Amino acid sequence: DGRVSSVTVQQLIEQISYVSKAKMIDHVGGVEEGAYEICNCVEKIIKQDILGCEMTDLEGKDLGNKEDSTAPEEEVFGDVLWDAHDEQEQMEAFQQASNSTCELGFEKYFERLNDLVAAPAPIPPLLVSGGPGSGKSLLLSKWIQLQQKHSPNTLILYHFVGRPMSTSSESALIIKRLTLKLMQHSWLVSPLTFDPAKLLEEFPRWLEKLSARHQGSIIIIIDSIDQIQQAEKHMKWLIDPLPVNVRVIVSVNVETCPQAWRLWPTLHLDPLNSKDVKALISAECNCANVKLTKEQEKKLERHCRSATTCNALYVTLLGKTIACVGNTGNIDEILQQCCQCQDTVSLYRLVLRSIQESLQSDKEKRLLREILCVIGVSHNGVSESELIELYPELTSAVLASLLHSLHKMCLLTYGCGLLKFQHLQAWEMVKLEYMEADENVISAYRQKLVEYFTMQLRVLIFICFPFNSQDRVTWRSADELPWLFQQQGDKQKLHKCLLNLFVSQNLYKRGHFAELLSYWQLVGKDKSSMAAEYFDSLKEYEKSSEGEESMICLADLYETLGRFLKDLGLLSQAVAPLQRSLEIRETALDPDHPRVAQSLHQLAGVYVQWKKFGNAEQLYKQALEISENAYGAEHPRVARELDALATLYQKQNKYEQAEQLRKKSFKIRQKAARQKGSLCGFALLRQRALQLEELTLGKDTPDNARTLNELGVLYYLQNNLETAELFLKRSLEMRERVLGSEHPDCAQSLNNLAALYNEKKHYDKAEELYEKALDIRRRALAPDHPSLAYTVKHLAVLYKKMGKLDKAVPLYELAVEIRQKSFGPKHPSVATALVNLAVLYCQMKKQIEALPLYERALKIYEDSFGHMHPRVGETLKNLAVLSYERGDFEKAAELYKRAMEIKEAETLLIGGKATSRHSSSGDTFSLKSALSPNAFLEHGQR
Repeated sequence: DGRVSSVTVQQLIEQISYVSKAKMIDHVGGVEEGAYEICNCVEKIIKQDILGCEMTDLEGKDLGNKEDSTAPEEEVFGDVLWDAHDEQEQMEAFQQASNSTCELGFEKYFERLNDLVAAPAPIPPLLVSGGPGSGKSLLLSKWIQLQQKHSPNTLILYHFVGRPMSTSSESALIIKRLTLKLMQHSWLVSPLTFDPAKLLEEFPRWLEKLSARHQGSIIIIIDSIDQIQQAEKHMKWLIDPLPVNVRVIVSVNVETCPQAWRLWPTLHLDPLNSKDVKALISAECNCANVKLTKEQEKKLERHCRSATTCNALYVTLLGKTIACVGNTGNIDEILQQCCQCQDTVSLYRLVLRSIQESLQSDKEKRLLREILCVIGVSHNGVSESELIELYPELTSAVLASLLHSLHKMCLLTYGCGLLKFQHLQAWEMVKLEYMEADENVISAYRQKLVEYFTMQLRVLIFICFPFNSQDRVTWRSADELPWLFQQQGDKQKLHKCLLNLFVSQNLYKRGHFAELLSYWQLVGKDKSSMAAEYFDSLKEYEKSSEGEESMICLADLYETLGRFLKDLGLLSQAVAPLQRSLEIRETALDPDHPRVAQSLHQLAGVYVQWKKFGNAEQLYKQALEISENAYGAEHPRVARELDALATLYQKQNKYEQAEQLRKKSFKIRQKAARQKGSLCGFALLRQRALQLEELTLGKDTPDNARTLNELGVLYYLQNNLETAELFLKRSLEMRERVLGSEHPDCAQSLNNLAALYNEKKHYDKAEELYEKALDIRRRALAPDHPSLAYTVKHLAVLYKKMGKLDKAVPLYELAVEIRQKSFGPKHPSVATALVNLAVLYCQMKKQIEALPLYERALKIYEDSFGHMHPRVGETLKNLAVLSYERGDFEKAAELYKRAMEIKEAETLLIGGKATSRHSSSGDTFSLKSALSPNAFLEHGQR
């Protein structure tokens, strides 16, 4: 009831109030709601204060479509899909590898590594070899840290391979990641193939090309390279002569190193000497305040003399075991048990048994077994929440206690929020201890995960297509389920899992192209039959798609399929889904929406590969125009379109034009990079802290008003509308005080507040504010100014939504005028505005006024795109409906026939066996209700 529930809570609140950086959430309600609020708060703090990822260039911008206001990760690298999760996993692997209390006498190895970097080219890769647990990862990570500190101009690219068969051991993903990191540092944005074979084949050329652009040395480090699937086959580039400024270091297990690599210069890690052994064990014991006697130290020194007992992992584990027991048990007794363990696996077995003995009940021991086994059979690990859902009897308290012990004793670790084995020897021990290396037992645990992740999809995987599962297909389901079916050898279920379009989309969008392709190859499908099956699934989904959200989702799926087919080299089959995606987005969203630009860009990419450069240029220019209108001229998405056009001109030997566009793009990307800052955004945080400090002091300045506006926009983007409203109102009030109520900046604040109220469905408030903003911008700005066009467009759409069609008409007419002044009377954008106005007249039953608008739009489209373009076809359909409603059936039939001829010609142009089976592929949206003339009007609505 809003009262403090106890004295202890009151004391806690008082303590928090004295801590400047503490955040208290005052929540009255259920426990789950409170937890949800805290989770949201923590997420915002991480995003804003730690990652600084909300800091984008919003100055002078209006609120647009929330969903598209921030570019996804893939935009940074042009069309290449980038998985932030994979990158985060590598960062955590590096941090974990470098986490040691001792240097272990690595100085002598550092000198050898430094000599490699300084040696004259050409030089083959350096092989760092050693037994399991000898400290190879630790050595490399510590040396990387030293290089980063002392040689800032050296670009170091590293990859730490985890467990065999995990995502981190996939060769195509490793090469793609290294290529993208090179591209990122050399400011090069170019098309990159996704075909695994081509990716591996082309990497040496990329390395040569990109290294030539880098001012300084490049060092590529791959740890545990022998754990990569078919390493010798997929890493052939290592055998080729490396570029002059490139050095490569790879680490291998001495037992599993490929024979051909043994000829390379080798740095072999020696067993630890008695001094290092003593230092490592002492460090672990000191952390737990455990003191060993001289006799105990000598006993340990004598024990750690064989090759298997004097490696870094064994000694570390030995030290932790003694330290753990030291304060509560008999050290001599545990020493005696340890001395019977002659390798790391047997020592891990001792550790596990000691953890088992510490548990209070058989139930906890059983849960310990289940946790370790289910983590072991997973693809990339299991999260805590997944474990609790898998085993309902597992309480958070028991889980926390178990994980604490397992983590402390180097059995488990965390990677991207997932629990996984810290070392391969720990997993080997679990298999021997709990599974006896029995495939039937392993299969049973896999089946448990299959059932769990199938349930997460909310539908039976045996259904051909789960129509409502897009909200449930997370990266976890997509990562685990197909892989588990593959491991189980269940091709039928794997096949049906792949036909869940949202599973395949998730894998593809995160760049796991090779993995997806390997699954299809396993079920015995070639590229063409795979394309046909995806198309069939999409057609089924389209039949059930109703409403704007569902159609937008459908457009995304069509685009993903088109891009996938393009990457497979099936260019003719890629056009149809990309064209369909474009049509749906133009109709469901708006012809000027950023997602339409995305569709145009992807379609242009196919035409470039097809060498139809004229078609590609027209599409790229349209995408550029939309992006500039939506984001402003200095946004990374604009840079992306400029890069694409530059590449196109270069292919046509138009070098001067290409160079001009590249320079423009480079400036935009440089500016964006400076604003984004480093990964953690420290420079931005400092700037933001100063801004917030000034705000708290209450100064009224235009800059502070702009900052308040930006903060309002950021909260709006995070869907925190209440806080956004507060900042936007403060910004408006400050601007009115400082600049006067008629200043264009006030119009921006009014516009943003109107967009916010529109989002909250407070249409009357939104209408009033949009009208004020329009009034100011009409007086203050040029007649063709983009900000004026923006307000006109959104107020017109609002009037239409509110049913105030008479008030919408003059604004749609004004939109036509603005576009004519901006682009000239014969530009396709003018035609789009004419169609918008014509549709409005048709809704008002003013067919006579609509007819000349449609006819003029048709003429512009025909002159701009040719007589057989899809937009010409759409306008012909609208004219057919208009003629039908006016009773001119003969003309209606003629127009409709022409429209259908364009559609059929488009299908023929696409070609390809897979597509010809779906000759109506582009017509589902309109032909679904072909008997209703109004269906065509809706389809042509712009």
